[in-house]
Amino acid sequence: MIHYQYKKPQILFVGINPHFGSYDKGVPFSNNKMFWYLLSDAGIIGEKRNELKDDDSLRLLYNTKFNKFYKLGFINIINRPTRDVSKIHTGEELPGRKKICSIIKEEKPKVVCFIGKITYEKYINSKDFTFGWQKESIGETKFYVMHFPLRGEAVIRINELKEIARAASFFNP
Repeated sequence: MIHYQYKKPQILFVGINPHFGSYDKGVPFSNNKMFWYLLSDAGIIGEKRNELKDDDSLRLLYNTKFNKFYKLGFINIINRPTRDVSKIHTGEELPGRKKICSIIKEEKPKVVCFIGKITYEKYINSKDFTFGWQKESIGETKFYVMHFPLRGEAVIRINELKEIARAASFFNP
């Protein structure tokens, strides 16, 4: 089971739901580590790709540095693992949507990054948006929809993550 981390993050990443492999390992996106490689390539975390390949090292990073050192947070809208999003039931996102709104209001991240269009569709209950910065926000928190890490050219996702980091005053690449 994944232990979600969201205490005082500068950037809160929101996923749709875990894959069985990631759920069992206890680390988001650990079944296919591309998300972690992109965070590294964008300079958001200091670990290099080869350090992220090992499940034990990745778990240690997630549990000790992800939130406390890097000031990043992660939560899924739905905590039930599935092989793919087609197995999500209509309305299953409602409790998660409320929880995420509550987390945003309480923790006040600078940016909430929704990972993939389906995640944001489930969050706003609409398909009427584009990738990138959203008009919707909560207080001072800005919303960004990035492309899903596993599809398309990595350079697009790396640039998205750099843009998010700059907006969060996270670093200046």
